[in-house]
Amino acid sequence: MPEINIFTENLFEKQDIDEKDVIEKTRKLLEFYIADIGSKSCLEGREYESITLDIVFCDSEKTHELNRDYRDKDYPADIITFAIFADDENSFIFDGDINLGEIIIAMDKVNECVNKDISNSQNWRQEMFFLISHGLMHLLGFDHQTEEEYNFVIAEQRKALECIEYDKI
Repeated sequence: MPEINIFTENLFEKQDIDEKDVIEKTRKLLEFYIADIGSKSCLEGREYESITLDIVFCDSEKTHELNRDYRDKDYPADIITFAIFADDENSFIFDGDINLGEIIIAMDKVNECVNKDISNSQNWRQEMFFLISHGLMHLLGFDHQTEEEYNFVIAEQRKALECIEYDKI
């Protein structure tokens, strides 16, 4: 297993996020994906010693701005991924490290989603890790434009979330 470097930044001051826990669980999710579907991902056939990614927690105002400025979409998103390695045909490995990219999560959208369905027993952490697991799939080069791709992504997320004892899906 390669060395995994995960960096977090919480710009969402209204909520404390245990960044150490996020890093630990995200590492487990990524290790699961590498072992389970790495041969189908953007990592296939690459020689590397480490993987790096960033996770930023912010508000929907920031994701709206990023969507508008970089993706030509005029709405706030709960998650945005910038898959630096998977989406760039000129991607490179620098000093044995693959920089997968960045996952950006709007925590106010996470809380809004959880609070919409009172019968839903999940909490914001479960929703947050669901989004992180989904973002990791995108960083690894997986998309869900077809029903078959969507079913694959959701099935993999379900298995990955079990390894950190979450069952959001």
